[in-house]
Amino acid sequence: MAASKRLNSLDWSFLAGETRESMMHVGGLMTFVPPDDAPADFLRQLMDEVRADTNVQSPWNLKLRHPDLLTHPLQSWVEDRNFDVEYHVRRSALPTPGDERELGILVSRLHSHNLDFHRPPWEVHFIEGLEGGRFAIYFKVHHALVDGYTGIKILSRSMSHTAEARDTPLFYLIPPPPRPPRTRKEDPAPTLEALWQGVQGQLDVSRSAVNALMAVIRSARKQDHQLVAPMQAPLSPLNQKISRNRRFATQQFPVERLKRVARAGGGTLNDVVLALCAGSLRRFLDEQGSLPAQPLTAMLPVNVRPKDDPGGGNAVGAILASLATDEPGAVQRLQAIIESTGHAKEQLQGMSKNAIMQFSQMLMAPMLLSMLPGAAGRVRPAFNVAISNVPGPENPLYFRGFRLDSYFPLSIPFKGYALNITVVSYAQTLNFGFIGCRDALPHLQRLAVYSREALEDLEAALGLEPAGEA
Repeated sequence: MAASKRLNSLDWSFLAGETRESMMHVGGLMTFVPPDDAPADFLRQLMDEVRADTNVQSPWNLKLRHPDLLTHPLQSWVEDRNFDVEYHVRRSALPTPGDERELGILVSRLHSHNLDFHRPPWEVHFIEGLEGGRFAIYFKVHHALVDGYTGIKILSRSMSHTAEARDTPLFYLIPPPPRPPRTRKEDPAPTLEALWQGVQGQLDVSRSAVNALMAVIRSARKQDHQLVAPMQAPLSPLNQKISRNRRFATQQFPVERLKRVARAGGGTLNDVVLALCAGSLRRFLDEQGSLPAQPLTAMLPVNVRPKDDPGGGNAVGAILASLATDEPGAVQRLQAIIESTGHAKEQLQGMSKNAIMQFSQMLMAPMLLSMLPGAAGRVRPAFNVAISNVPGPENPLYFRGFRLDSYFPLSIPFKGYALNITVVSYAQTLNFGFIGCRDALPHLQRLAVYSREALEDLEAALGLEPAGEA
């Protein structure tokens, strides 16, 4: 009988949120530059290799025990005994000319389709036809199986740090790192005292989470705006009914350029990321005549996984912060964001991983109201937009001699939340992925252009000289 792995509560919630329109998969788009000696039929050779070696490792060989009942109370991951690698790994080609626009259109369409839960829920597409002999890899995986942090960690292990290494295995062939063995001393037989200590520990965790939530509620009641509360977000075009159709746009900046702005403004790199998103959204909505008078708010995922955790499943908390989109001044907007994120982070200081997870679940609970039939666009959302910043590889990576040129993340728009922005760092660049509902947010690709203009506005307002591009 196949071994099984139970889902934790957060994994299960991603399955519960799956609908035809709200597809709970995440993904990534990677582009590669060829070496001088790259064979013309490289992707054909790669697909031959895929067909020849099907020794797939966990978690890529896991499927749901109950694929037709996603919210089954005994849902778990089980090994797929009939794994078909050619279903999951596919080869595509762009129509001529193979430019970035054509690549974006193809990826938008690929991200618009649900995964098949009767199989391990992931796909990889090798995409050829980009100018200059470049190719791309687009992948998507259900968030219940792998989170963004783990996905980047696993993918990075199938690449090398030099162009000379040409025999690295494909990511789904790499076994997960072994967990340290447990000893009997570490797992003593339960005693009454131990059980009581466990109960007290759980009560302390719950008390810590509740106290943090009450602080948020008190701040909202006083209207001092130190802490952003759920459903404090204004109604906006970002928070309406969505279709299954997606639009994907990208932007890339040098990390040092953004750090220079952060130093001048007295904030963090992440504060500057939020400021660029805020400036872009402010202009995007203002052009439509739909900019709310109140500031938009953002949900910011927080990784609570220990550094030595091998990954798998989900270990993500959340905070809420103001984007200060009611503030016309670029510097003043950045300062308001710095203040908001600072207060939110202070709440998590001293809290355990479990307490942060509980607090985050309480913070996100009102989000369910937006998902009720007819509620999207009529009731205040829990927040307006999710913005994630995921650390990626710091040094350049290579795949079979091809240099990884960019990595753009794709995340999850869902009912009542038509836009999701994810940022991944890679080799001294910051790569923005804007993914949204094509029908709810026409011309979404303008957000990528406006984010660059928001950076230029911020640099000018801070008195910084124009910087070079990535």
